[in-house]
Amino acid sequence: MLKELEIWQFAAERLKRDKPIMLLVVAESAGSSPGRQGFKMVVAENEMLGSVGGGVMEVALVEQARENLKSRIQNPKSKIVEQIHRRNAPHASGMICSGRQSVIFFKLTRAEHLQTIRKIIQCLKNNRERYLRITENELTLTAEKIPAFDFKFERKNEAGFLYEEKLGFKNKLIIVGGGHCALALSELMSKMDFHISLFDDRAELNTLAKNRFVYEKTVIESYEKIGEYVAAGGANVYVVVMTLGFAFDEIVIRKLIAKDFKYFGVLGSKAKMKILLGNLAKVGFAKEKLDRIRTPVGLPINSRTPEEIAVSIAAEIIAVKNAR
Repeated sequence: MLKELEIWQFAAERLKRDKPIMLLVVAESAGSSPGRQGFKMVVAENEMLGSVGGGVMEVALVEQARENLKSRIQNPKSKIVEQIHRRNAPHASGMICSGRQSVIFFKLTRAEHLQTIRKIIQCLKNNRERYLRITENELTLTAEKIPAFDFKFERKNEAGFLYEEKLGFKNKLIIVGGGHCALALSELMSKMDFHISLFDDRAELNTLAKNRFVYEKTVIESYEKIGEYVAAGGANVYVVVMTLGFAFDEIVIRKLIAKDFKYFGVLGSKAKMKILLGNLAKVGFAKEKLDRIRTPVGLPINSRTPEEIAVSIAAEIIAVKNAR
């Protein structure tokens, strides 16, 4: 998220000085392409920020972008550049990973785009729900109802296209419990595309005070009320429970288990969690719901320290997010 914000701030700063720049956006990708849908970079005459995948193919795209900046031709404002990462293929990128990608080139100018980019920056800072729309002639920000998708790309004809992207965080991570493992996980996940919310019932907790990596930090009266704060699940909602102990974990599970999360993990030993889940099964909680809980949470990498535990959990979350 911070990277996305930095890209638009970079663009605004250059446009404010009346220096045109080229925006590059990966509109679609397939296979092993290093550039994934939504990757962005901005290219100025002697500067650039962001990435559309790296490697020799990115070098070629940057060179094309700078050539376009030098051109006096104003229309069309944008174009699609196709790249195929395979030897001897049409539009070969110089890479051999067998993927492909379509990259939008859109020339930004102060007169036409600075105001819109400033609105984008404010939306990102305030986590407002908006979406970006790019066509062959326009870059706009709309406040219409947010669609169910994060990205959409359609070709209208040889030159015409529509690219839409939901602005801001595509995923939500909810951490229940604010101890050392939560602090380490928050720091690691803050570098990724997750809006992070943290809940704990201990206002005086030092690791809670140290946690500057989350976007929302809430001290609640009791875990009995966690369901009031985590109101809904969803295909982009990930939950990790790491409270002070067994009894609190059980309370949180009871309050959240009916919600449909993309990922629901609970920190704890195998022995402890076997007893906890067994107790819940005895009092009538559905087996299919209990089976969806990932515990012991994280990939089995023999992690010991909070930092190692954070790596194992983050890796499992990313594996779930990127599963096809």
